[in-house]
Amino acid sequence: MSPPTPVFRTTLQPPFLEHTMARIVLSPRQTIAATALSLLGALGLITTLTAARPAAVERPVVTEEWLAKLTGTHRQLFDAPAPAGGVPLVHVLNYYDTYNKAFNTPDKDVNGVLTFYGATTFYGLKDAVWAKYALGAFLDTKDSKGAWATANPWRTNPEVLGMSLPQASIESLQKRGATFIICNNALQIFSALVAKKGGLDPTAVYEDLKANILPGVTLVPGMVVAIEQAQKAGLTYHRQ
Repeated sequence: MSPPTPVFRTTLQPPFLEHTMARIVLSPRQTIAATALSLLGALGLITTLTAARPAAVERPVVTEEWLAKLTGTHRQLFDAPAPAGGVPLVHVLNYYDTYNKAFNTPDKDVNGVLTFYGATTFYGLKDAVWAKYALGAFLDTKDSKGAWATANPWRTNPEVLGMSLPQASIESLQKRGATFIICNNALQIFSALVAKKGGLDPTAVYEDLKANILPGVTLVPGMVVAIEQAQKAGLTYHRQ
């Protein structure tokens, strides 16, 4: 006498159902009917899931004011978390100059955007707070005479590779239509570090720095989101 065939149990078929199901014998007609019902049930489930699936997501409408103003034909975001000796400014300058000279495209059709966050956060601030909080010493940034910078070196006359380039300054580029954005998250973090170093109240320092953002520079909630929004809006991306 051959040994009984072992019963393999699964989590979908509890032991108490095995004996009951073993006693159920379907006729061919019943088998076909059961199969048809299963198929109908599966089709119904598929239909339900398909109906519940959201429609394709459309490109979001731009609600950020700084983005809405970028109406040029050529638009690029220059992502600059580090000063790199002022090279990011030169890249923005070259962006405008190259379109002007090589493609005969006027400034009004060009939109360059430069970011201030990370080690460039304080480059979006006025001279007064650079002097008040010794930001040059904090950032290990010196002026042309070798002293700690007490004014924003990018505002009017940046030095890049030993050259004075006022045409690449923040104010000069703003006149040509360039946009500058500064990260609020970074401003909070770095203001707290400045406050800790000087034994000051971090909230007071943050509020003071925020009140001294350069004219025309836009405070954005977080640069990570601003960069994403810019790319969704169609801007090309240039990592510095």
